[in-house]
Amino acid sequence: MEEFKSCNLDYFPENILIDVLSFLSVRELVRAGRVCKRWKRLVRDQRLWRHVDLTTWKGVTSRMLWVLLRQYLGCGLRCLRLRGLLLSARGGSFLSESWLKALAAKCPRLGKLCLLHADLRGLPSCQLLPPSLHVLELRGCELPRSFFNQTPPTLPPQERAEPTSSVGAQQQGQGQKRKQSGSSSTISIETLVLNNVPSFTDQHLQSLTSWERLSRLELRDTFRVTANGLRSCAAKDGVCGVEGLSRLKFLEIGITGRQGYQSQMASLGLGAGWLGLEELSLGGKEVGPGLLCASRLKDLKRLRLWACTLSEMQIVRSCRMLRALQRLEFLDVSFQPRQCPPVLEGEAGDEEEQESEEAADAGSSNDENKAMDVNDPIPSVRRSLAVLLPSCTLVFTNCSVQINVD
Repeated sequence: MEEFKSCNLDYFPENILIDVLSFLSVRELVRAGRVCKRWKRLVRDQRLWRHVDLTTWKGVTSRMLWVLLRQYLGCGLRCLRLRGLLLSARGGSFLSESWLKALAAKCPRLGKLCLLHADLRGLPSCQLLPPSLHVLELRGCELPRSFFNQTPPTLPPQERAEPTSSVGAQQQGQGQKRKQSGSSSTISIETLVLNNVPSFTDQHLQSLTSWERLSRLELRDTFRVTANGLRSCAAKDGVCGVEGLSRLKFLEIGITGRQGYQSQMASLGLGAGWLGLEELSLGGKEVGPGLLCASRLKDLKRLRLWACTLSEMQIVRSCRMLRALQRLEFLDVSFQPRQCPPVLEGEAGDEEEQESEEAADAGSSNDENKAMDVNDPIPSVRRSLAVLLPSCTLVFTNCSVQINVD
């Protein structure tokens, strides 16, 4: 027993100590590195710096970012979350070109970058971001007009000179092809998430058509995106093949932030059709017009509706043409109750007889649907969709039914 009383953390192996340190935040890790030399060496282990979240650490400045990059961040970094100074009284520059270049050089495996309340107007283009990024998430950020533009690199004067022989011309053509293929892969972002970014406009959306690897686009509370802008970027057959966002497979549009804001319903741009679009997510005020245009999406396989109020008749009319739909999800949806037509006094007796006959006919099926009605808050909607879309999977998450006071 005396041996156990004198035992301390020095007796634990390093793997266990690293597992214990993994539960600490970034600020606590930096403080733990000041305990002793052994802990300082353990804190710098790259297994502790795979997913770094600095959004909870208030008051992070550019100087602190340089200290973290030089002493702790390295080749083990996979995901980085940063909070800017956009809503801070101090203000000032947060991300600099030199820091982003150093981040790309020291963290070559960084695949996801999330920026919260960051002022990016000091960066001319997103090409300054690490080229290893696959996911870029912007929440409450400010963007310049040409942030998403992809400019091809300029050739040096030696290569721009005209070749003196056919062999030189052939070698120059091959070199230009390699450079063009390399320039097209400079932006390797596959997922772009924009949440509450008012400065995102149709011009930014048009710039995304040059991104050849973009397959997932989420637009939440982007109030300046219009139906014409979305229609012009939709993948469609052109003179040189498919034009627009041809690689896009998932699209999300939703406006839920501002109450009473008269938006221009960007989802109306889906009425022109979108080739290759397999998944669509609609939320808030974009659900109504989006459902009317979803029938034009021939390749649509999954549809998700969230944060809205719908009626059974509205759902049935919109989903009647979506025969190829494989999955339909409802998230935080409030369903309106079914409205019965008014009954006259003379027709009351006939209605009672009809109800008794319908109850007798449905008596045999009540036992089968009893278990489903108990756990399902919207059995009527489920049964209607099961008839229209027999091969579609229905998912209801946190849904409710409005109570009719009348």
